[in-house]
Amino acid sequence: MNKTVNINIGGLIFHIDEDAYQKLTRYFEAIKRSLSNSSGQDEIMKDIEMRVAELLTEKQKSDKHVINNKDVDEVIVIMGQPEDYRIDDDSDDKAPEPFYPYTKSKKLYRDKDRGTIAGVCTGLGHYFGIDAVWFKILFLILLFGFGTGVLAYLILWVAMPKAVTTSEKLEMTGEPVTISNIEKKVREEFESVSNKFKSADYDKMGNEAKAGATKVADGIGEIFMSVFKVFAKILGAIIVVFSSFALLGICFASIFMIFSSSMPDNYILNHISTPIGLETPIWAQGVLFLLAAGIPAFFFLILGLKLLVTNLKSIGNIVKFSLLGVWIIAVGILISLGINEATQIAYDGKSVKKETINIAPTDTLYIKFKNNDFYSKDIYHNTDFRLTQDEKNNEIIYSNNVTIEIMKTEEALPYIQIERLAVGKSAHEARTRAEKIKYGYKIEGNQLILDNYLLTDVANKFRGQEVELFLYLPKGTIFKADETVQNYDRTSNDFFNLHFSSSDYIYKVEESQVKCLNCPPEENEYGDVDSEEVNITNEDDTTNVVTVKVNGKIVTETKTAKTGSDNNKKTTLTVDENGVIVKTK
Repeated sequence: MNKTVNINIGGLIFHIDEDAYQKLTRYFEAIKRSLSNSSGQDEIMKDIEMRVAELLTEKQKSDKHVINNKDVDEVIVIMGQPEDYRIDDDSDDKAPEPFYPYTKSKKLYRDKDRGTIAGVCTGLGHYFGIDAVWFKILFLILLFGFGTGVLAYLILWVAMPKAVTTSEKLEMTGEPVTISNIEKKVREEFESVSNKFKSADYDKMGNEAKAGATKVADGIGEIFMSVFKVFAKILGAIIVVFSSFALLGICFASIFMIFSSSMPDNYILNHISTPIGLETPIWAQGVLFLLAAGIPAFFFLILGLKLLVTNLKSIGNIVKFSLLGVWIIAVGILISLGINEATQIAYDGKSVKKETINIAPTDTLYIKFKNNDFYSKDIYHNTDFRLTQDEKNNEIIYSNNVTIEIMKTEEALPYIQIERLAVGKSAHEARTRAEKIKYGYKIEGNQLILDNYLLTDVANKFRGQEVELFLYLPKGTIFKADETVQNYDRTSNDFFNLHFSSSDYIYKVEESQVKCLNCPPEENEYGDVDSEEVNITNEDDTTNVVTVKVNGKIVTETKTAKTGSDNNKKTTLTVDENGVIVKTK
């Protein structure tokens, strides 16, 4: 039975039997004696102990494994016997390297001693047996590929351990970690440092340090310049693409405006609208737009090409300053035209006309809009302004800028108030322009027929001409709104909610709201659907009284008993176009 002890080798704890412990102790003492005259003895012993600890760790099959003599012997065979080496002097007469089975293998470490930044590329070069410069080139290429090179380098920097100890440095290059190699490596490092201090020319070192710092600074500057050049190329390509499309669009729009006067009357031409209005000829506006917007787009295109092409020939200072002067003049003219346009719409003007609608309190008022087929075939077409010709081939301005609003009045009869509005550079000019608006309407019996358009002479220009209609109805007025009203109605829904699902609905003006008498209950969104009951008695009936509820076109179905006729004959009550309940069979 052997006694076991716990020992610490290279920062690791091992369970080892007493015989193996004594053998390993003698082995370490022999190595120390062999290294007694060597520089860096402590560093060498530290590396040897760490290598021995690593080899013993490989021998452990479990946490309870006890290191024995066999394990120690195998480690000594790998590390070598101290007495086989003469490392106490600088003589080249050495005993031959002890033979032991060794498979050359490498471990991936960062070589910070030879590396420029973190030693990643140098470590990869040792591991794969390739010059580190190729890995540096690879990372630079990936750097320009959306920055993936930086990410890959940072990941490897974190994942790869740095080769600190002599054993790790030997493993990094694939050399056997033996006493001879450890001692050789440490001695080379100490001798390198010692020789540098002995043969140091401090003035030269200072100059070299200064030159090195300058070189590093130049290198960093070159890197930044290279990165900047790449981004400049990308930025130049983006500028070229966008400025090219912008310049083409500006040229196309300008040419269209310049030659618009020779184009036939069409929808697109009639709907041209510019910030400075159409008081200035459209062809002149096209020229100004081309100069004011096209010249900056052209300069941006040249800038993008200069960033993209290294040795692009300049267009010359004469051309540059000439274009700049033309651009300043064009922008100045546009600004002056814009100011002039703003002064032209500084004041509002209004012309008001009022007309009474003479209908009996029991009549139903019909409201509808109509169009003039000469100007437009579509009653629902709504636009701002357009130039056209009347029946006598005179140029006029045509617009659907017409609105209607229904309101309550305390007067006995309904009436309509027509307000014509326009703008001008003075109050008098605005009022005069408003009075020149042509708008038509008709009152035929109980029908109110309104034009859905306004006209004015071209001399009055586009100055926000508008017609606002206000229909005032007394309480109790019953009316019916045609489906055309919905396009022009601007009444608040809280007072009058026009139901669009049918043009047969009948409305009645109440105290604070217009009620729909025959709308279905599901359209009672604003609480404006009336559900009053109407009692109708047929004087030919002997005993029957019919009660109907007005909530739809068909009111109800009843049975009547007439004198001298069949009992139980069915009669249908409906609402006619005037809102009167009639009886049909």
